[in-house]
Amino acid sequence: MSVNGKSVLITGANGFIGRHLAPALLNAGWKVRSAVRSPAGLADEVVIGAIGPGTDWRVALDGVSAVVHLAARVHHKDEEHAVKLYREVNIDGAMNLARQAAKAGVREFIFLSTILVHGRSNDGRRPFTEEDILTPRGLYGMSKAAAEAGLKMLAHDSAMRITVIRPPLVYGAGAKGNFALLTRALKLRIPLPFAAIRNQRAFLAVQNLSSFILQRLTQPQPGSNFDIFLVADSQQVSTPEFIEHLAIASGKRPRLFRVPPEFLSSFFRMIGREDTHHSLLGSLELDISKALATGWRPQVSIDEGLILAFSVQATKSAL
Repeated sequence: MSVNGKSVLITGANGFIGRHLAPALLNAGWKVRSAVRSPAGLADEVVIGAIGPGTDWRVALDGVSAVVHLAARVHHKDEEHAVKLYREVNIDGAMNLARQAAKAGVREFIFLSTILVHGRSNDGRRPFTEEDILTPRGLYGMSKAAAEAGLKMLAHDSAMRITVIRPPLVYGAGAKGNFALLTRALKLRIPLPFAAIRNQRAFLAVQNLSSFILQRLTQPQPGSNFDIFLVADSQQVSTPEFIEHLAIASGKRPRLFRVPPEFLSSFFRMIGREDTHHSLLGSLELDISKALATGWRPQVSIDEGLILAFSVQATKSAL
């Protein structure tokens, strides 16, 4: 097999992050191959079907020197069925791909994990670091932590360098989840009861995530062939501050009003939304000094990242 020095396979290439990462790598001179579950009309795409322990990656891996594994099972309503799906996709599927990549001679393997391997918040504690003992919450966080452990073991027995990235909420054009909900609330001018919240949270512009991935692919780093990084924007802000930044970028006025945080906390717990309680009310501060020590710097600020998100969305709407 002939390996191209600047060829990369991206899984989940037609997802939110993949749609931003692929152009960034192409602009940097990389040849990008996209792994997709079903035909998506992307250049140099390989249809691999469902990701799992039996997926055959040989065609997709042929000739590539690096893999960026973005694809994952994130949400599923049926918790009992989800246990099997999370294991098949996020753990066994990721390990199957990594083993085949190592066997195929891939030199760089980047695995997108999640900050949820540390838990949902660090209220009253110092910012999370890469050295913290993991306390994952939820099936998604636990599956990512298990995959990380498997990849660390694999790295000891192969020449392939493995990088694990643990991002907080990633925002940008096409983002889903809480970012999409907040954006829609601003668009509809829905009053939001978060003005009294005094937390601190890390966020990550998709452009900054893409730039860190690009740096890991292009710059040789000394040390072991397994490394973990917390990556986030430089500025970490409260929930109401993020909403205010979001409103400015979208050209809307935020309609924030005060409700005591303890009332909001009781409400979210009463309706069974523990995840929403933590993501809106709790603090999630990250120490990104290790990522900065590599020479990487966030390309955009929160304001710049949010403006890019809305400018790209507006451009797409006009087409």
